[in-house]
Amino acid sequence: MVVHRAMLRRIYDWCIDAAHKPYALWIMGAVAFAESSFFPVPPDVMLIPMSLARPQRAWLYALICTATSVVGGMLGYAIGALLYDSIGHWLIEFYGLGGKVEAFRSSYAEWGALIIIGKGLTPIPYKLVTITSGFAGYNIWLFVLCSIIARGGRFFIVAILLNRYGEWIRVRIEKHLGLWVALGAAVLVLGFVVAFRMI
Repeated sequence: MVVHRAMLRRIYDWCIDAAHKPYALWIMGAVAFAESSFFPVPPDVMLIPMSLARPQRAWLYALICTATSVVGGMLGYAIGALLYDSIGHWLIEFYGLGGKVEAFRSSYAEWGALIIIGKGLTPIPYKLVTITSGFAGYNIWLFVLCSIIARGGRFFIVAILLNRYGEWIRVRIEKHLGLWVALGAAVLVLGFVVAFRMI
């Protein structure tokens, strides 16, 4: 338990310190990009600590996460549209959602924009939305627009909260770091569970 706490503290401290390093923006952008197409870890793991360290830059961090997440979403879309029978299908099966794709695809005709925006704002893994959007043949430009709204909404809500209440939040996170990491992991798992039941 002590080892886990020490490890969490080192990771957290690294993210806090990284806020002052130029390479951190590239890493955060890469995580946001990858999370939208294949990577399981959301960019919040860097966005939140970096915004806590430098609340005045939370807007920039949210903008980078939004832009790279949307571009990564376009890769996910391309995987679904062009490579679904190989990579796309494997990724969907890897996350245990193979049996849900057809139902999700059929709902796009009527609810495409609402699906992308709604699920993009939630903890549901966004890669499932991007790959299925391509597989369903949803209009690429509407997909990009909805992705900007959804991902921008999500990341800028975080930026607003951390910019305004960053110091208050930071004190409480650092006091109970293990609890907050556990809650974050629970939310991530919940996103997969909800995706499995609702898609």
